[in-house]
Amino acid sequence: MRFLQTAAALVSLSWAVAGQDFDINGKPVGPGKGHGPKNKPLISSKKLQAELSTEGLMANLRNLNTIAFAHGGNRAFGLPGYAASVDYVWNKVSKVKGAKARKQDFPALFNFVESISLEVAGEDIYVYGLTYSPSTSTEGITAEIVAGPEGAAGCEDGSYANLDVTGKIVLVQRFRCPTGGTLAGRLLPAARAGAAAVIIYNDLPTNVTAGTLSSPSDDHVPAGFINLADGERIKARLAAGEVLEAKFQQTQIVETRTTQNIIVDLEGGDEDNIVVLGAHLDSVQAGPGINDDGSGTSLLLELFAATLKYRTKNKVRFAWWGAEEIGLVGSKFYTQNLSAKEADKILAYLNFDMVSKGYIGVGDADGSAHGSVAPPGSEVIERIYIEHFEKQGIAVTPAIITNGSDYASFWQNLNKPFGFLNTGTGFAQDPCYHQACDTIDNPDPKTLTINAKAAAHMLSILSVDGTKLIPKTPLNATMFSEIRTRSVGADIVKIEELEALGERHLGCGHEI
Repeated sequence: MRFLQTAAALVSLSWAVAGQDFDINGKPVGPGKGHGPKNKPLISSKKLQAELSTEGLMANLRNLNTIAFAHGGNRAFGLPGYAASVDYVWNKVSKVKGAKARKQDFPALFNFVESISLEVAGEDIYVYGLTYSPSTSTEGITAEIVAGPEGAAGCEDGSYANLDVTGKIVLVQRFRCPTGGTLAGRLLPAARAGAAAVIIYNDLPTNVTAGTLSSPSDDHVPAGFINLADGERIKARLAAGEVLEAKFQQTQIVETRTTQNIIVDLEGGDEDNIVVLGAHLDSVQAGPGINDDGSGTSLLLELFAATLKYRTKNKVRFAWWGAEEIGLVGSKFYTQNLSAKEADKILAYLNFDMVSKGYIGVGDADGSAHGSVAPPGSEVIERIYIEHFEKQGIAVTPAIITNGSDYASFWQNLNKPFGFLNTGTGFAQDPCYHQACDTIDNPDPKTLTINAKAAAHMLSILSVDGTKLIPKTPLNATMFSEIRTRSVGADIVKIEELEALGERHLGCGHEI
C-alpha cells in the first residue's frame, strides 16, 4: 500500500480559460458584440426554468450510462469509468464562452477487490469484499466456520473468552457497536480473539453491494460481507450442531490514487458573494450510478448551459465532486484547502445527490421534522424550495440530514448555509440504490425534470437576492481554524433511526 501524501503538496489547479471559441455544444462562437455579462438579460426563474428540457437531462444520462458500460459497468473513483466521466463533463464546460473552468487534483485512498470467493460446506456463497480489508494468500483460508456472539455482546472482547475461535472463520451479524463502528466493531473482537477471518452477514434483506472498515488497520483480519439469507442459513446449520468447513479467498488493492474535481465559475456577478452548486460525479463500483449521481451531474450540466445566457448579481460556481462514494473526499479536499478569504466569499451551497427516483425530498434544514439544525440561512433555502413545490401542488418529504453527501463538507468545514434536494434511498424509493441496476432504465424523467426546474428557481433567487435573504457572518482566522478541525461524519443522527425511516444513504464511504 502506498501511503497518503500531504494533501497540500498534491494540489494541482489546471485552468482553462473558457469561452474563447465554443459554446456548450462545441459550436464556434464569434467575438462579436453581445457576449459580455452586461449585455445579457438578468436571470429570472420563469425564463431559466423554460431553458431546461427533459430531453437534455436524459441525453446526459444516456451518455453517462454508455460511458459506464464501456468501462467495466461503473464510473467509480480510480477506475477508467470515472476518468471518462471527467472527460465528458470537462468537454462540456471547459471551452464555453462566459465561464472559466478548472480541474482540481487531489489524493484519495483507492481500493479494488481483484478476486474474492467464499465456500461453506462446498456451497458457493456470494460475498462482498469489505473496503480496506486485508487480503488473504492466493490460496485463501480454509478453516472451520463458527458463530460469534450475537447482539451487543459481539462488540465486546470479553464475549469471546469462552469461545475457541483461534485460526477459525467467525460468522457474525452486522450491528452498530458503541466503539469500532458497524462493521469494524464486529470484526475487531473476533480478530483479537485469534480469528483467521471474519464473515459478517447483513441485518437487512437488500443485496450487499457496499461496506467498509473505514480505514486500513494492522488490527484487521480478512473480512467479507454476505447477504442476510445466506448468513441465517449458515447460522441455523451451526446451531443444529453441524461442523462446517469454509474457504475464504480475497485479493484487494489498497493504494493512493490521484483524481479530480471539476469547478466552473460563470463570468460576472459579485465575487465576494458566491452561490456554489455541486453534485458528485463518481458512482460506486457496483454499478453505473445513473440516479446516484448521474442525475445530479446532468442537472448541473443543463443548469450550467442555461445560466450562461443570463446575468447574475452574485457569482455562480458549479462543481462536480470526485471520490464522494468513498467518504466525500473531493468536497472535503476543496473546502479544507480554501483560504479564510476565499471561504468568506461563499454565500451558500446547494447540493444535488440523487434527484430522479422516488419522493421529492427537501433537506430538513430547520430541524422541524428530524431535529438536526443546519447553519443560519439554510432554513431560508428550505423554505424557498418548499414554497416552489407547494405552488405546483407537489408533495414534499422532509429529507433527513445524515451528513451523507457533499453538503456535509460545507457545513462541517466552513459552517456555510446549505440546502439540498434528493429523492430518497430506501428500497421503496429506489430498489437500485448502489446496485448494478442503477442504469439508464432506473431514473424517472419527470422527477428529474421537476427537480431540475426547482434548482433553476433556487439559483435565480439566490444569484440575485441571496445577500438580502442570507446575511453572511465573516469568519476570522481563529474561527476558521476551529471550524476546519471538525470531522465530517455521518453521526448527526443515530443510524438506527435512519434505518427505521427506510433510509440507506447513511453516509457515502461510511459503514452501511
